[in-house]
Amino acid sequence: MFEDSLMESGGMIHTHQKWTVLISTLVQLLGVGVLILLPLFYLEALPKGQLLTFLVAPPPPPPPPPPAPPVIQHVQRVSEIVNGELRTPSKIPKIAKKIVEDEAPPPPTGVTGGVLGGVPGGSAGGVIGGIIGSTAAPPKVAAPTKLRISQGVLDGNRIKDVQPIYPNMAKVAHVQGDVVLRATISKTGAIENLQAISGHALLIPAAIDAVKQWRYKPWVLNNEAVEVDTVITVKFHM
Repeated sequence: MFEDSLMESGGMIHTHQKWTVLISTLVQLLGVGVLILLPLFYLEALPKGQLLTFLVAPPPPPPPPPPAPPVIQHVQRVSEIVNGELRTPSKIPKIAKKIVEDEAPPPPTGVTGGVLGGVPGGSAGGVIGGIIGSTAAPPKVAAPTKLRISQGVLDGNRIKDVQPIYPNMAKVAHVQGDVVLRATISKTGAIENLQAISGHALLIPAAIDAVKQWRYKPWVLNNEAVEVDTVITVKFHM
């Protein structure tokens, strides 16, 4: 090698290195081929049991266990009662006893004009049947002693209207406005219990003197005249 590295001796020394590499390669290929072909000639070396497991299908699963037989319950017939307890009969009786139940009491029917099962005056038809089938006259509704009605409604029943006289002192003082009075109209239509609710002191006496002379038609309710409570407004404007 030292000689090949010199320029003077370069290419003059010849070796057999190429043949050595070629022979080594052929020997290695021959060894590899022998290793590959050797298992093909000696099959006994392979595990037969493992190969057969791959070729044979697995056995089917075992069948399910049979169902359990049904449980039959034996019910004993009870036909005797001793000291309030149920007992099985010791023998078959020759004569079977017939059980007779007590008859149910009849439902309450009441009387004509009432409610089923209610107080006297009831009927089997209930409330509606009692009202329709009742022969008694309907109770008389008592009329109220006094009604409260507005002035606008009562104006149609006023038969006498007296206008108030404007007081001179109120004119001099230039006083004007409304006077509100509370009054009761009697069954005959007269003004009673007249009271002042609001208004100027100079105008109230004139308003009371005029309203006292008013008269109304009697207010009738259920064919009877009743008293009416109302509020009356008297206007004073110059």
